[in-house]
Amino acid sequence: MGSAERKERDKQEMREMILTAAKNLFIREGFEHVTIRRIAEVIEYSPATVYLYFTDKDAILCALQELGFRELYKRQQVLSVIKDPAERLRACGKIYMEFAMENQEWYDLMFIMRAPMKAFDTPEDWNLGRDTYEVLRSIIVECIDQGYLKARDPQIACFALWSLMHGVVSIFIRDRAPMIPKEHRNHVIDGILDFTMAELLEK
Repeated sequence: MGSAERKERDKQEMREMILTAAKNLFIREGFEHVTIRRIAEVIEYSPATVYLYFTDKDAILCALQELGFRELYKRQQVLSVIKDPAERLRACGKIYMEFAMENQEWYDLMFIMRAPMKAFDTPEDWNLGRDTYEVLRSIIVECIDQGYLKARDPQIACFALWSLMHGVVSIFIRDRAPMIPKEHRNHVIDGILDFTMAELLEK
């Protein structure tokens, strides 16, 4: 390995170390209470080192969210093999909710944690999040065009379905449903998807 490759590898390792430390701190102590100095203490480097990689902690949060959205989008790619749009819509919901339940800390950082969004200064900064949303919206458009959905406005239908899925997984992630044992939650998620599809579909 040449010096340039080694330097690039070291930079990538340092970036990952910063992100891992920040993620753990954001989850454990809350985004608003974490400082760049605190992150530097955990990785045992100076704050100046952290600033070489990120302008501020908002930029760190943005990078963490990007990693989460990249993984969600990767999972969504299997939907392309499902020909029936109604089946694809249900599968899309299942993938989203499974991702949330299997990656609860990531989901918290992406959708639940209260934090300023000023790191996303331009629409391009939210591209990966927009891409995952567009997967759902495009399926809904196809369902409407083929007469599967009762809804006529794809944006409203998309946001309504997303809001429902987000609400369910957020309740579970924050343990606000003690009446449902954890071992039954996947069954409940399947039931909610079946119920929702039955209400949404024309046929």
